[in-house]
Amino acid sequence: MPIPEDVTGEEIDKDVRQELQSLPKTLAEDVAKNLVMVARLIDEDPERAYAYSRIALRLASRVAAVREAAGFAAYATQKYGEALAEFRAARRMTGTVELWPLMADCERGLGRPEKALDMAGAPEVQKLDKAGQVEMRLVAAGARRDMGQLDAAIVTLQSSELASNSVQPWTARLRYAYADALLAAGREGEAREWFAKAVEADRDGSTDASDRLAELDGVEFMDAFVEDEDGDQDGTDRDERGAQDDDKD
Repeated sequence: MPIPEDVTGEEIDKDVRQELQSLPKTLAEDVAKNLVMVARLIDEDPERAYAYSRIALRLASRVAAVREAAGFAAYATQKYGEALAEFRAARRMTGTVELWPLMADCERGLGRPEKALDMAGAPEVQKLDKAGQVEMRLVAAGARRDMGQLDAAIVTLQSSELASNSVQPWTARLRYAYADALLAAGREGEAREWFAKAVEADRDGSTDASDRLAELDGVEFMDAFVEDEDGDQDGTDRDERGAQDDDKD
């Protein structure tokens, strides 16, 4: 696949660059460029990101960063079996537990919520940092919902992180998940409260909490410019026509 001219491979994280030093120079450069493309495209065009990740994987399957990138790309395209295999491989190579919540979520994606719950109770969770533990809590709550256990999902999300007034990178998603679980359980009033709290914490628009809140409040959004029955646009054109009529008077 083509690599844009502005991609040099130097854009990758320094730790990844260091991993690639085990490869011949030219090969390392090619792998780095493909990893850059994975990172660039994974949100806006996950299928293309996946294609670039497969190239990197073919070139350097023994590099942990490559296996991890391939896992993320497969996960983004809902290829959960592939993602799980790549995350497991990366974990074997590095010995870290950072990918544990993602591995558990892949189990959910494969229709095995019970396995995800088993992983949520494993010793590895205690080795995760705070962000990882919150992510694991979100996965566990999702697994409970997969199994139809709405009340258990709500209880799973109740934590000191949820109750905290401080805004952390995970706060908006945690509040959103809690609101969504409450709504699914028919507790609309509480759900509205927590969707509002999610909006307050969602500084980068990572959730659609504002839309969900508006929906609960019965707010309907209309296009700014809607053609009327005569084919004219509402808004500016009508105002201008009115001003012209006033001038004629």
